[in-house]
Amino acid sequence: MTHPSTWDIGEKKKLLVFQRSFHEHTLRMRVVLSQLPLSVCVCLSAILVWLFFPATLENPYFLLFLLSQAFLLAACVIVPWHRLPFPSFLVIPVLDMVSIAFGREGGQEALTGLSVLVVLPVIWLCASGLYPKLAIVLSFLGPLAIVWVPLFVRGDLTEQALTKPLLFPILILGIGVSVSVLTLSMVRQQRALEEKDKALKAALEVSTKQERLLNTVMEALPLGVVAVDGEGHDILMNRRQRQTHVLATPTDVDDPNESQLLIFDIDRTTPLEADRRPVRRAVLGERFTDQLVWLGVGENQRAFTASARPMVDDTGKFTGSVVVFSDVTDLVNALAAKDDFVSNVSHEFRTPLTSILGYVELILDDPDALDARSRKQLDIVRRNAERLLTLVSDLLAVRSGQIVIQPHAVDVAELVRGSVISAEPRAAKAGIRLSVDLPEALEAHVDSSRIAQVLDNLVSNAIKYSPDGGDVEVAAWEDDDFVFCRVTDTGMGMNEEEQAEAFTKFFRAGGVRKSAIPGVGLGLPISKAIVEAHGGTITLESEPGRGTTFTVKVPA
Repeated sequence: MTHPSTWDIGEKKKLLVFQRSFHEHTLRMRVVLSQLPLSVCVCLSAILVWLFFPATLENPYFLLFLLSQAFLLAACVIVPWHRLPFPSFLVIPVLDMVSIAFGREGGQEALTGLSVLVVLPVIWLCASGLYPKLAIVLSFLGPLAIVWVPLFVRGDLTEQALTKPLLFPILILGIGVSVSVLTLSMVRQQRALEEKDKALKAALEVSTKQERLLNTVMEALPLGVVAVDGEGHDILMNRRQRQTHVLATPTDVDDPNESQLLIFDIDRTTPLEADRRPVRRAVLGERFTDQLVWLGVGENQRAFTASARPMVDDTGKFTGSVVVFSDVTDLVNALAAKDDFVSNVSHEFRTPLTSILGYVELILDDPDALDARSRKQLDIVRRNAERLLTLVSDLLAVRSGQIVIQPHAVDVAELVRGSVISAEPRAAKAGIRLSVDLPEALEAHVDSSRIAQVLDNLVSNAIKYSPDGGDVEVAAWEDDDFVFCRVTDTGMGMNEEEQAEAFTKFFRAGGVRKSAIPGVGLGLPISKAIVEAHGGTITLESEPGRGTTFTVKVPA
Protein backbone atom coordinates (compact mmCIF):
# COMPACT_ATOMS: atom_id res chain seq x y z
CA MET A 1 0.00 0.00 0.00
CA THR A 2 1.49 3.37 -1.08
CA HIS A 3 1.18 6.54 0.94
CA PRO A 4 0.33 9.86 -0.75
CA SER A 5 3.29 12.19 -1.14
CA THR A 6 3.43 15.69 0.29
CA TRP A 7 2.99 17.06 -3.23
CA ASP A 8 -0.19 15.01 -3.75
CA ILE A 9 -1.66 16.27 -0.48
CA GLY A 10 -0.83 19.87 -1.42
CA GLU A 11 -2.41 19.49 -4.85
CA LYS A 12 -5.56 18.03 -3.33
CA LYS A 13 -5.82 20.97 -0.92
CA LYS A 14 -5.45 23.42 -3.81
CA LEU A 15 -8.13 21.65 -5.81
CA LEU A 16 -10.36 21.65 -2.74
CA VAL A 17 -9.99 25.44 -2.45
CA PHE A 18 -11.27 26.01 -5.98
CA GLN A 19 -13.96 23.31 -5.80
CA ARG A 20 -15.69 24.89 -2.82
CA SER A 21 -18.37 27.53 -3.19
CA PHE A 22 -17.16 31.05 -2.36
CA HIS A 23 -19.36 31.37 0.75
CA GLU A 24 -18.05 28.05 2.11
CA HIS A 25 -14.53 29.48 2.62
CA THR A 26 -13.31 31.24 5.74
CA LEU A 27 -13.50 35.04 5.87
CA ARG A 28 -9.72 35.35 5.41
CA MET A 29 -9.78 33.12 2.32
CA ARG A 30 -12.69 35.09 0.87
CA VAL A 31 -10.72 38.34 1.33
CA VAL A 32 -7.65 36.81 -0.36
CA LEU A 33 -9.70 35.47 -3.27
CA SER A 34 -11.35 38.89 -3.73
CA GLN A 35 -7.95 40.61 -3.88
CA LEU A 36 -6.29 37.94 -6.01
CA PRO A 37 -7.56 39.06 -9.48
CA LEU A 38 -6.11 42.54 -8.97
CA SER A 39 -2.83 41.11 -7.66
CA VAL A 40 -2.51 38.87 -10.75
CA CYS A 41 -3.19 41.84 -13.06
CA VAL A 42 -0.57 43.93 -11.22
CA CYS A 43 2.00 41.14 -11.57
CA LEU A 44 1.35 40.87 -15.31
CA SER A 45 1.63 44.65 -15.63
CA ALA A 46 4.94 44.61 -13.76
CA ILE A 47 6.30 41.89 -16.07
CA LEU A 48 5.28 43.84 -19.19
CA VAL A 49 6.90 47.01 -17.84
CA TRP A 50 10.10 45.14 -16.93
CA LEU A 51 10.32 43.60 -20.39
CA PHE A 52 9.45 46.57 -22.57
CA PHE A 53 9.67 49.71 -20.40
CA PRO A 54 12.36 49.06 -17.74
CA ALA A 55 12.84 52.80 -17.19
CA THR A 56 9.34 52.98 -15.67
CA LEU A 57 10.50 50.79 -12.81
CA GLU A 58 12.55 53.75 -11.63
CA ASN A 59 9.46 55.95 -11.32
CA PRO A 60 8.70 56.37 -7.58
CA TYR A 61 4.93 56.45 -8.17
CA PHE A 62 5.00 53.16 -10.07
CA LEU A 63 7.26 51.56 -7.44
CA LEU A 64 4.87 52.80 -4.74
CA PHE A 65 2.03 51.18 -6.72
CA LEU A 66 3.82 47.81 -6.82
CA LEU A 67 4.87 47.90 -3.18
CA SER A 68 1.42 48.97 -1.96
CA GLN A 69 -0.21 46.11 -3.90
CA ALA A 70 2.23 43.62 -2.37
CA PHE A 71 1.52 45.08 1.05
CA LEU A 72 -2.26 44.87 0.56
CA LEU A 73 -2.09 41.21 -0.61
CA ALA A 74 0.08 40.39 2.42
CA ALA A 75 -2.43 42.14 4.67
CA CYS A 76 -5.23 40.08 3.17
CA VAL A 77 -3.33 36.92 4.10
CA ILE A 78 -1.93 37.94 7.49
CA VAL A 79 -4.68 40.01 9.15
CA PRO A 80 -7.13 37.91 11.26
CA TRP A 81 -10.24 39.45 9.71
CA HIS A 82 -12.59 37.22 11.69
CA ARG A 83 -11.46 38.94 14.90
CA LEU A 84 -12.12 42.43 13.56
CA PRO A 85 -15.52 44.04 12.94
CA PHE A 86 -17.08 42.29 9.96
CA PRO A 87 -17.01 45.16 7.37
CA SER A 88 -13.41 46.10 8.20
CA PHE A 89 -12.03 44.20 5.19
CA LEU A 90 -13.66 46.77 2.87
CA VAL A 91 -10.69 49.06 3.59
CA ILE A 92 -8.68 46.87 1.15
CA PRO A 93 -10.59 47.83 -2.05
CA VAL A 94 -10.59 51.50 -0.96
CA LEU A 95 -6.80 51.41 -0.53
CA ASP A 96 -6.60 49.58 -3.88
CA MET A 97 -8.11 52.66 -5.54
CA VAL A 98 -5.42 54.85 -3.97
CA SER A 99 -2.74 52.39 -5.06
CA ILE A 100 -4.09 52.29 -8.64
CA ALA A 101 -3.99 56.11 -8.70
CA PHE A 102 -0.23 55.97 -8.02
CA GLY A 103 0.20 53.27 -10.66
CA ARG A 104 -1.64 55.30 -13.29
CA GLU A 105 0.41 58.37 -12.55
CA GLY A 106 3.74 56.51 -12.52
CA GLY A 107 3.17 54.12 -15.45
CA GLN A 108 1.04 56.19 -17.81
CA GLU A 109 3.88 56.65 -20.31
CA ALA A 110 4.61 52.90 -20.39
CA LEU A 111 1.17 51.26 -20.10
CA THR A 112 -1.94 53.22 -20.91
CA GLY A 113 -5.18 52.14 -19.27
CA LEU A 114 -3.76 51.12 -15.89
CA SER A 115 -6.65 53.08 -14.38
CA VAL A 116 -9.03 50.42 -15.74
CA LEU A 117 -7.81 48.18 -12.94
CA VAL A 118 -10.05 50.20 -10.61
CA VAL A 119 -12.99 48.17 -11.90
CA LEU A 120 -11.81 45.23 -9.77
CA PRO A 121 -12.01 46.95 -6.35
CA VAL A 122 -15.28 48.59 -7.48
CA ILE A 123 -16.73 45.15 -8.23
CA TRP A 124 -15.47 43.95 -4.84
CA LEU A 125 -17.15 46.87 -3.03
CA CYS A 126 -20.46 46.54 -4.85
CA ALA A 127 -20.54 42.74 -4.79
CA SER A 128 -20.02 42.62 -1.02
CA GLY A 129 -23.62 43.74 -0.51
CA LEU A 130 -22.49 45.90 2.43
CA TYR A 131 -23.35 49.60 2.44
CA PRO A 132 -24.68 49.49 -1.15
CA LYS A 133 -25.30 53.25 -1.40
CA LEU A 134 -21.80 54.09 -0.15
CA ALA A 135 -20.31 51.49 -2.53
CA ILE A 136 -22.08 53.14 -5.52
CA VAL A 137 -20.84 56.57 -4.46
CA LEU A 138 -17.26 55.28 -4.11
CA SER A 139 -17.50 53.52 -7.49
CA PHE A 140 -17.88 56.99 -9.02
CA LEU A 141 -15.79 59.17 -6.71
CA GLY A 142 -12.83 56.74 -6.63
CA PRO A 143 -12.28 56.64 -10.43
CA LEU A 144 -13.07 60.37 -10.62
CA ALA A 145 -10.35 61.08 -8.04
CA ILE A 146 -7.90 58.92 -10.03
CA VAL A 147 -8.31 61.09 -13.16
CA TRP A 148 -8.90 64.51 -11.53
CA VAL A 149 -6.41 64.62 -8.64
CA PRO A 150 -3.37 64.70 -10.97
CA LEU A 151 -4.99 67.62 -12.83
CA PHE A 152 -5.40 69.52 -9.60
CA VAL A 153 -1.77 68.72 -8.63
CA ARG A 154 -0.48 70.00 -12.00
CA GLY A 155 -2.86 72.97 -11.98
CA ASP A 156 -4.41 71.99 -15.30
CA LEU A 157 -7.98 73.03 -14.44
CA THR A 158 -9.32 73.96 -17.83
CA GLU A 159 -12.83 72.97 -18.81
CA GLN A 160 -11.56 70.64 -21.53
CA ALA A 161 -9.04 68.93 -19.22
CA LEU A 162 -11.64 68.30 -16.54
CA THR A 163 -14.36 67.09 -18.95
CA LYS A 164 -12.26 64.86 -21.17
CA PRO A 165 -11.77 61.95 -18.64
CA LEU A 166 -15.32 62.04 -17.21
CA LEU A 167 -16.52 59.12 -19.36
CA PHE A 168 -14.21 56.78 -17.42
CA PRO A 169 -15.71 57.30 -13.91
CA ILE A 170 -19.22 57.30 -15.43
CA LEU A 171 -18.49 53.93 -17.07
CA ILE A 172 -17.14 52.52 -13.80
CA LEU A 173 -20.24 53.89 -12.02
CA GLY A 174 -22.46 51.97 -14.46
CA ILE A 175 -20.50 48.81 -13.77
CA GLY A 176 -20.80 49.40 -10.02
CA VAL A 177 -24.56 50.02 -10.21
CA SER A 178 -25.05 46.87 -12.31
CA VAL A 179 -22.99 44.77 -9.92
CA SER A 180 -24.80 46.26 -6.92
CA VAL A 181 -28.26 45.54 -8.41
CA LEU A 182 -27.27 42.00 -9.30
CA THR A 183 -25.79 41.49 -5.85
CA LEU A 184 -28.89 42.78 -4.06
CA SER A 185 -31.05 40.52 -6.23
CA MET A 186 -28.81 37.56 -5.47
CA VAL A 187 -28.86 38.40 -1.76
CA ARG A 188 -32.66 38.44 -1.77
CA GLN A 189 -32.72 35.16 -3.64
CA GLN A 190 -30.17 33.70 -1.25
CA ARG A 191 -32.22 34.80 1.77
CA ALA A 192 -35.36 33.36 0.21
CA LEU A 193 -33.50 30.12 -0.50
CA GLU A 194 -32.12 30.08 3.04
CA GLU A 195 -35.64 30.54 4.44
CA LYS A 196 -36.94 27.76 2.20
CA ASP A 197 -34.00 25.60 3.14
CA LYS A 198 -34.71 26.27 6.82
CA ALA A 199 -38.37 25.43 6.32
CA LEU A 200 -37.46 22.29 4.39
CA LYS A 201 -35.04 21.23 7.09
CA ALA A 202 -37.70 21.81 9.74
CA ALA A 203 -40.25 19.87 7.68
CA LEU A 204 -37.70 17.11 7.08
CA GLU A 205 -36.94 16.95 10.80
CA VAL A 206 -40.65 16.73 11.64
CA SER A 207 -41.14 14.14 8.90
CA THR A 208 -38.18 12.13 10.18
CA LYS A 209 -39.51 12.23 13.73
CA GLN A 210 -42.96 11.19 12.52
CA GLU A 211 -41.43 8.40 10.46
CA ARG A 212 -39.46 7.15 13.46
CA LEU A 213 -42.59 7.37 15.61
CA LEU A 214 -44.65 5.56 12.97
CA ASN A 215 -42.03 2.83 12.61
CA THR A 216 -41.85 2.42 16.39
CA VAL A 217 -45.63 2.22 16.70
CA MET A 218 -45.87 -0.17 13.75
CA GLU A 219 -43.24 -2.48 15.23
CA ALA A 220 -44.86 -2.35 18.68
CA LEU A 221 -48.35 -3.20 17.44
CA PRO A 222 -49.60 -6.73 18.14
CA LEU A 223 -51.32 -6.53 14.73
CA GLY A 224 -50.00 -7.19 11.25
CA VAL A 225 -50.13 -4.05 9.10
CA VAL A 226 -49.45 -3.86 5.36
CA ALA A 227 -49.90 -0.85 3.08
CA VAL A 228 -50.22 -1.35 -0.68
CA ASP A 229 -50.30 1.16 -3.53
CA GLY A 230 -52.92 1.34 -6.24
CA GLU A 231 -51.17 -1.36 -8.27
CA GLY A 232 -50.92 -3.82 -5.40
CA HIS A 233 -47.23 -3.37 -4.54
CA ASP A 234 -46.29 -3.45 -0.86
CA ILE A 235 -45.07 -0.06 0.37
CA LEU A 236 -45.06 -0.74 4.11
CA MET A 237 -45.11 -3.89 6.24
CA ASN A 238 -44.38 -4.25 9.94
CA ARG A 239 -42.59 -7.09 11.70
CA ARG A 240 -45.77 -8.90 12.77
CA GLN A 241 -47.11 -8.87 9.21
CA ARG A 242 -43.84 -10.25 7.88
CA GLN A 243 -44.25 -13.16 10.28
CA THR A 244 -47.85 -13.60 9.12
CA HIS A 245 -46.69 -13.55 5.51
CA VAL A 246 -44.16 -16.31 6.23
CA LEU A 247 -46.96 -18.37 7.81
CA ALA A 248 -49.00 -18.14 4.59
CA THR A 249 -46.07 -18.82 2.26
CA PRO A 250 -45.99 -22.29 0.61
CA THR A 251 -42.82 -24.25 1.33
CA ASP A 252 -42.08 -24.76 -2.38
CA VAL A 253 -42.47 -21.09 -3.43
CA ASP A 254 -39.86 -18.50 -2.45
CA ASP A 255 -41.73 -15.36 -3.50
CA PRO A 256 -45.44 -16.18 -3.86
CA ASN A 257 -48.01 -13.81 -5.30
CA GLU A 258 -51.36 -13.21 -3.62
CA SER A 259 -53.09 -16.12 -5.36
CA GLN A 260 -50.39 -18.58 -4.22
CA LEU A 261 -50.58 -17.76 -0.51
CA LEU A 262 -52.12 -20.36 1.82
CA ILE A 263 -55.34 -18.49 2.66
CA PHE A 264 -58.46 -20.52 3.49
CA ASP A 265 -62.12 -19.85 4.17
CA ILE A 266 -63.75 -20.20 7.60
CA ASP A 267 -63.97 -23.98 7.15
CA ARG A 268 -60.13 -24.03 7.27
CA THR A 269 -59.82 -26.23 4.16
CA THR A 270 -61.35 -24.40 1.17
CA PRO A 271 -58.77 -22.09 -0.51
CA LEU A 272 -60.16 -18.57 -0.66
CA GLU A 273 -60.95 -17.29 -4.14
CA ALA A 274 -58.52 -14.68 -5.43
CA ASP A 275 -61.07 -11.85 -5.48
CA ARG A 276 -62.13 -12.60 -1.89
CA ARG A 277 -58.62 -12.47 -0.44
CA PRO A 278 -58.12 -9.48 1.89
CA VAL A 279 -55.19 -7.80 0.11
CA ARG A 280 -56.80 -8.28 -3.30
CA ARG A 281 -60.05 -6.76 -2.06
CA ALA A 282 -58.06 -3.84 -0.61
CA VAL A 283 -56.25 -3.28 -3.95
CA LEU A 284 -59.67 -3.14 -5.65
CA GLY A 285 -60.57 -0.27 -3.31
CA GLU A 286 -62.96 -2.18 -1.04
CA ARG A 287 -63.56 -1.10 2.55
CA PHE A 288 -64.29 -4.00 4.90
CA THR A 289 -64.00 -4.96 8.58
CA ASP A 290 -63.16 -8.25 10.34
CA GLN A 291 -63.09 -10.69 7.44
CA LEU A 292 -62.24 -14.06 9.01
CA VAL A 293 -59.63 -16.15 7.17
CA TRP A 294 -57.27 -18.99 8.06
CA LEU A 295 -53.59 -18.81 7.11
CA GLY A 296 -51.16 -21.68 6.81
CA VAL A 297 -51.69 -25.42 7.04
CA GLY A 298 -51.42 -28.18 9.61
CA GLU A 299 -50.64 -27.46 13.24
CA ASN A 300 -49.35 -23.96 12.41
CA GLN A 301 -52.66 -22.82 10.86
CA ARG A 302 -53.94 -19.62 12.49
CA ALA A 303 -57.16 -17.60 12.27
CA PHE A 304 -56.99 -13.89 11.39
CA THR A 305 -59.52 -11.13 10.95
CA ALA A 306 -58.64 -8.62 8.20
CA SER A 307 -59.84 -5.03 7.91
CA ALA A 308 -59.02 -2.59 5.10
CA ARG A 309 -59.35 1.14 4.60
CA PRO A 310 -58.58 2.82 1.24
CA MET A 311 -56.25 5.81 0.82
CA VAL A 312 -57.08 8.71 -1.52
CA ASP A 313 -55.19 11.80 -2.66
CA ASP A 314 -56.39 15.42 -2.55
CA THR A 315 -58.48 14.88 -5.69
CA GLY A 316 -60.21 11.82 -4.23
CA LYS A 317 -58.34 9.39 -6.47
CA PHE A 318 -57.62 5.94 -5.01
CA THR A 319 -53.88 5.61 -4.24
CA GLY A 320 -53.72 2.45 -2.18
CA SER A 321 -55.00 0.80 0.96
CA VAL A 322 -53.99 -0.21 4.47
CA VAL A 323 -54.84 -3.75 5.60
CA VAL A 324 -54.69 -4.84 9.26
CA PHE A 325 -54.49 -8.50 10.27
CA SER A 326 -55.37 -9.57 13.82
CA ASP A 327 -54.65 -13.06 15.15
CA VAL A 328 -57.94 -14.34 16.64
CA THR A 329 -57.12 -18.04 16.79
CA ASP A 330 -57.58 -18.27 20.56
CA LEU A 331 -60.87 -16.36 20.37
CA VAL A 332 -62.20 -18.53 17.52
CA ASN A 333 -61.23 -21.71 19.40
CA ALA A 334 -62.85 -20.39 22.59
CA LEU A 335 -66.09 -19.58 20.74
CA ALA A 336 -66.07 -23.00 19.12
CA ALA A 337 -65.56 -24.62 22.53
CA LYS A 338 -68.41 -22.58 23.99
CA ASP A 339 -70.70 -23.56 21.09
CA ASP A 340 -69.74 -27.20 21.55
CA PHE A 341 -70.53 -26.93 25.26
CA VAL A 342 -73.94 -25.37 24.56
CA SER A 343 -74.67 -28.04 21.97
CA ASN A 344 -73.68 -30.89 24.29
CA VAL A 345 -75.66 -29.49 27.23
CA SER A 346 -78.68 -28.90 24.98
CA HIS A 347 -78.53 -32.49 23.76
CA GLU A 348 -78.35 -33.68 27.36
CA PHE A 349 -81.41 -31.54 28.24
CA ARG A 350 -83.44 -32.79 25.30
CA THR A 351 -83.54 -36.45 26.35
CA PRO A 352 -84.97 -35.98 29.90
CA LEU A 353 -87.35 -33.27 28.68
CA THR A 354 -88.69 -35.56 25.98
CA SER A 355 -89.15 -38.28 28.60
CA ILE A 356 -90.93 -35.89 30.97
CA LEU A 357 -93.27 -34.70 28.24
CA GLY A 358 -94.00 -38.30 27.17
CA TYR A 359 -95.03 -39.41 30.64
CA VAL A 360 -97.03 -36.22 31.24
CA GLU A 361 -98.92 -36.83 27.99
CA LEU A 362 -99.62 -40.45 29.05
CA ILE A 363 -101.02 -39.33 32.37
CA LEU A 364 -103.13 -36.58 30.80
CA ASP A 365 -104.49 -39.00 28.19
CA ASP A 366 -106.05 -41.12 30.97
CA PRO A 367 -109.32 -39.28 31.85
CA ASP A 368 -109.83 -41.20 35.09
CA ALA A 369 -106.32 -40.92 36.48
CA LEU A 370 -106.50 -37.28 37.71
CA ASP A 371 -108.91 -34.88 39.29
CA ALA A 372 -109.45 -31.42 37.81
CA ARG A 373 -106.94 -29.68 40.07
CA SER A 374 -104.14 -32.19 39.35
CA ARG A 375 -104.88 -32.07 35.63
CA LYS A 376 -104.56 -28.27 35.68
CA GLN A 377 -101.22 -28.51 37.48
CA LEU A 378 -99.94 -31.09 34.99
CA ASP A 379 -101.03 -28.81 32.12
CA ILE A 380 -98.74 -26.15 33.58
CA VAL A 381 -95.90 -28.72 33.81
CA ARG A 382 -96.47 -29.75 30.17
CA ARG A 383 -96.62 -26.14 28.90
CA ASN A 384 -93.38 -25.17 30.63
CA ALA A 385 -91.65 -28.38 29.58
CA GLU A 386 -92.67 -27.72 25.98
CA ARG A 387 -91.35 -24.18 26.26
CA LEU A 388 -88.07 -25.44 27.70
CA LEU A 389 -87.81 -28.05 24.93
CA THR A 390 -88.41 -25.33 22.31
CA LEU A 391 -85.65 -23.25 23.90
CA VAL A 392 -83.27 -26.23 23.78
CA SER A 393 -84.18 -26.86 20.13
CA ASP A 394 -83.54 -23.20 19.32
CA LEU A 395 -80.15 -23.35 21.00
CA LEU A 396 -79.21 -26.32 18.86
CA ALA A 397 -80.52 -24.58 15.76
CA VAL A 398 -78.56 -21.40 16.51
CA ARG A 399 -75.44 -23.51 17.09
CA SER A 400 -75.82 -25.22 13.70
CA GLY A 401 -76.99 -22.04 11.98
CA GLN A 402 -80.23 -23.67 10.87
CA ILE A 403 -83.56 -22.34 12.11
CA VAL A 404 -86.43 -24.25 10.49
CA ILE A 405 -89.36 -22.05 9.44
CA GLN A 406 -92.66 -22.93 7.78
CA PRO A 407 -93.99 -19.76 6.11
CA HIS A 408 -97.69 -19.34 5.41
CA ALA A 409 -100.17 -16.49 4.99
CA VAL A 410 -100.37 -14.61 8.30
CA ASP A 411 -101.93 -11.41 9.57
CA VAL A 412 -98.92 -9.83 11.28
CA ALA A 413 -101.11 -7.17 12.87
CA GLU A 414 -103.01 -9.91 14.68
CA LEU A 415 -99.72 -11.43 15.89
CA VAL A 416 -98.69 -8.06 17.31
CA ARG A 417 -102.03 -7.63 19.08
CA GLY A 418 -101.78 -11.10 20.59
CA SER A 419 -98.25 -10.41 21.85
CA VAL A 420 -99.31 -7.09 23.39
CA ILE A 421 -102.41 -8.61 25.05
CA SER A 422 -100.27 -11.38 26.57
CA ALA A 423 -97.86 -8.81 27.95
CA GLU A 424 -100.46 -6.46 29.45
CA PRO A 425 -100.55 -8.10 32.93
CA ARG A 426 -96.77 -7.83 33.30
CA ALA A 427 -96.81 -4.25 31.97
CA ALA A 428 -99.55 -3.23 34.40
CA LYS A 429 -97.65 -4.77 37.30
CA ALA A 430 -94.47 -2.88 36.28
CA GLY A 431 -96.33 0.41 35.84
CA ILE A 432 -95.67 0.55 32.09
CA ARG A 433 -98.07 2.00 29.54
CA LEU A 434 -98.42 -0.24 26.47
CA SER A 435 -99.54 1.28 23.16
CA VAL A 436 -99.85 -0.02 19.59
CA ASP A 437 -99.79 1.61 16.16
CA LEU A 438 -101.17 -0.92 13.66
CA PRO A 439 -103.20 -1.08 10.47
CA GLU A 440 -106.38 -3.12 10.43
CA ALA A 441 -104.63 -5.98 8.65
CA LEU A 442 -101.06 -6.64 7.59
CA GLU A 443 -100.71 -9.72 5.41
CA ALA A 444 -97.34 -11.47 5.10
CA HIS A 445 -95.96 -14.90 4.24
CA VAL A 446 -94.08 -15.84 7.41
CA ASP A 447 -93.91 -18.50 10.09
CA SER A 448 -96.51 -17.24 12.56
CA SER A 449 -95.18 -19.12 15.61
CA ARG A 450 -91.61 -17.97 14.97
CA ILE A 451 -92.53 -14.31 14.37
CA ALA A 452 -94.76 -14.44 17.46
CA GLN A 453 -91.72 -15.75 19.38
CA VAL A 454 -89.67 -12.76 18.16
CA LEU A 455 -92.42 -10.31 19.13
CA ASP A 456 -92.83 -11.92 22.56
CA ASN A 457 -89.07 -11.65 23.15
CA LEU A 458 -88.88 -7.99 22.13
CA VAL A 459 -91.99 -6.88 24.06
CA SER A 460 -90.91 -8.92 27.10
CA ASN A 461 -87.45 -7.30 27.01
CA ALA A 462 -88.95 -3.83 26.65
CA ILE A 463 -91.02 -4.37 29.81
CA LYS A 464 -88.26 -6.20 31.69
CA TYR A 465 -85.62 -3.51 31.04
CA SER A 466 -87.89 -0.61 32.04
CA PRO A 467 -87.80 -1.23 35.81
CA ASP A 468 -88.88 2.31 36.67
CA GLY A 469 -91.99 2.29 34.51
CA GLY A 470 -92.40 4.30 31.32
CA ASP A 471 -93.86 3.70 27.87
CA VAL A 472 -93.58 0.80 25.43
CA GLU A 473 -94.88 1.30 21.90
CA VAL A 474 -95.31 -1.51 19.37
CA ALA A 475 -95.86 -0.59 15.72
CA ALA A 476 -96.06 -2.46 12.42
CA TRP A 477 -96.37 -1.35 8.79
CA GLU A 478 -95.64 -2.40 5.21
CA ASP A 479 -93.32 -0.60 2.76
CA ASP A 480 -91.83 -1.70 -0.59
CA ASP A 481 -92.80 -5.38 -0.20
CA PHE A 482 -91.34 -5.53 3.29
CA VAL A 483 -93.11 -5.79 6.65
CA PHE A 484 -91.68 -3.79 9.53
CA CYS A 485 -92.26 -4.30 13.26
CA ARG A 486 -90.89 -1.82 15.78
CA VAL A 487 -90.74 -2.06 19.57
CA THR A 488 -89.73 1.12 21.43
CA ASP A 489 -89.25 1.57 25.18
CA THR A 490 -88.11 4.37 27.48
CA GLY A 491 -86.08 2.11 29.76
CA MET A 492 -82.44 1.59 30.69
CA GLY A 493 -80.91 1.74 27.20
CA MET A 494 -77.43 0.58 26.15
CA ASN A 495 -74.13 2.25 25.29
CA GLU A 496 -72.34 1.69 21.96
CA GLU A 497 -70.20 -1.21 23.22
CA GLU A 498 -73.25 -3.01 24.63
CA GLN A 499 -75.18 -2.45 21.39
CA ALA A 500 -72.37 -4.11 19.43
CA GLU A 501 -72.65 -7.23 21.63
CA ALA A 502 -76.46 -7.25 22.05
CA PHE A 503 -77.03 -10.18 19.66
CA THR A 504 -74.18 -12.28 21.06
CA LYS A 505 -75.22 -15.43 22.88
CA PHE A 506 -75.24 -15.16 26.70
CA PHE A 507 -74.39 -11.45 26.60
CA ARG A 508 -76.02 -9.25 29.23
CA ALA A 509 -75.41 -5.53 29.66
CA GLY A 510 -73.57 -4.29 32.73
CA GLY A 511 -76.54 -2.31 34.04
CA VAL A 512 -78.77 -5.36 33.69
CA ARG A 513 -76.37 -7.56 35.66
CA LYS A 514 -76.13 -4.98 38.44
CA SER A 515 -79.92 -4.65 38.68
CA ALA A 516 -80.33 -8.45 39.05
CA ILE A 517 -82.96 -8.61 36.29
CA PRO A 518 -83.37 -12.31 35.43
CA GLY A 519 -82.31 -13.66 32.06
CA VAL A 520 -79.68 -15.80 30.29
CA GLY A 521 -78.92 -13.68 27.21
CA LEU A 522 -80.47 -15.94 24.57
CA GLY A 523 -83.62 -14.10 23.54
CA LEU A 524 -82.01 -11.66 21.10
CA PRO A 525 -79.64 -14.19 19.44
CA ILE A 526 -82.59 -16.55 18.85
CA SER A 527 -84.75 -13.69 17.57
CA LYS A 528 -81.99 -12.63 15.19
CA ALA A 529 -81.58 -16.19 13.89
CA ILE A 530 -85.37 -16.45 13.28
CA VAL A 531 -85.53 -13.11 11.43
CA GLU A 532 -82.51 -13.96 9.28
CA ALA A 533 -84.04 -17.34 8.47
CA HIS A 534 -86.94 -15.35 6.97
CA GLY A 535 -84.43 -13.38 4.86
CA GLY A 536 -84.86 -10.27 7.01
CA THR A 537 -82.89 -8.10 9.40
CA ILE A 538 -83.20 -6.90 12.97
CA THR A 539 -81.55 -3.66 14.11
CA LEU A 540 -81.46 -1.62 17.29
CA GLU A 541 -80.96 1.98 18.32
CA SER A 542 -80.34 2.82 21.94
CA GLU A 543 -79.13 5.51 24.29
CA PRO A 544 -78.29 4.95 27.96
CA GLY A 545 -81.10 6.16 30.20
CA ARG A 546 -83.40 7.06 27.31
CA GLY A 547 -84.53 3.70 25.98
CA THR A 548 -84.13 1.28 23.08
CA THR A 549 -85.79 0.69 19.71
CA PHE A 550 -85.72 -2.66 17.90
CA THR A 551 -86.81 -2.80 14.26
CA VAL A 552 -87.59 -6.07 12.47
CA LYS A 553 -87.72 -6.12 8.66
CA VAL A 554 -88.87 -9.24 6.78
CA PRO A 555 -90.02 -9.78 3.18
CA ALA A 556 -93.83 -9.69 2.90
